[in-house]
Amino acid sequence: MAKKARVDSDACIGCGLCVGTCPAAFEFNDEGKAVAIAEGDDAEIDDAIANCPVQAISEE
Repeated sequence: MAKKARVDSDACIGCGLCVGTCPAAFEFNDEGKAVAIAEGDDAEIDDAIANCPVQAISEE
């Protein structure tokens, strides 16, 4: 199954953990902050949510 995430751009610090964890679902915008671009593997999305250092990611 696939999950969709949401990134709070005000909280994001652009560390890249989510992009490295699930590159199919996250990418950097022009400001160097992460954005959710697609659904991703459940486990990878869960890891990105759990490991975000500023809790900027949530499940949509």
